[in-house]
Amino acid sequence: MLIKKVEEFDLDTITSLAKEIWPIAYNNIICAEQIEYMLHLMYSKHALIQQLQKGHQFIIALSDTTPIGFASFSKKSFNEKKTIRLNKLYVLTNTQQKGVGSFLLDYVCAESRKQGATTIELNVNKHNPATQFYFKKGFTILKEEVLQIGNGFVMDDYVMVKKL
Repeated sequence: MLIKKVEEFDLDTITSLAKEIWPIAYNNIICAEQIEYMLHLMYSKHALIQQLQKGHQFIIALSDTTPIGFASFSKKSFNEKKTIRLNKLYVLTNTQQKGVGSFLLDYVCAESRKQGATTIELNVNKHNPATQFYFKKGFTILKEEVLQIGNGFVMDDYVMVKKL
C-alpha cells in the first residue's frame, strides 16, 4: 500500500471515490437526498479546489496503482496550530477491515506531529459505525454538535479528539 499526496489534477479521483463510498457508508444514516447534497457541497471540483486553497492536504491510499481510499487534514484554524482537523477519511467498502483506514490515519498523525500538532480532532456522524474505529484508535468524544448545512439538512456529530 502506498500514499499519494494529492495535487489539483488528482481531485477527480477524490470525487470518484466519494461518489462510490458515500451512498454505501451513509445509506442507513442519512437520506439519499442529503447524501447527494453533501457530495455536491463537499466533493464538487470547485469545493475541493477551495479546500486545497484553504490549506487542506489530501492523500490517496493506493493498492498498486488503484485508489482505495483517501483522507484530508488541515490546521484547525490560523490561531490553533497545535490542533489538526481530520476532515475526511474514507475507504472503499471492499477494503474496509484490511488496515487501509489505519494506514491513512497513521500517515495523517505522523504528518501532523511533523507540523508541530499535539492534538487531532474530527467530526463523525453519531450513528456512523466508524465511531468504533476511532475509539479503537484512541479518540475520545469531546462533545456533540448539530450543524446546519443548508437545504434543511443537519450533521448530527460527535467531535472526537486524540492526543498525538
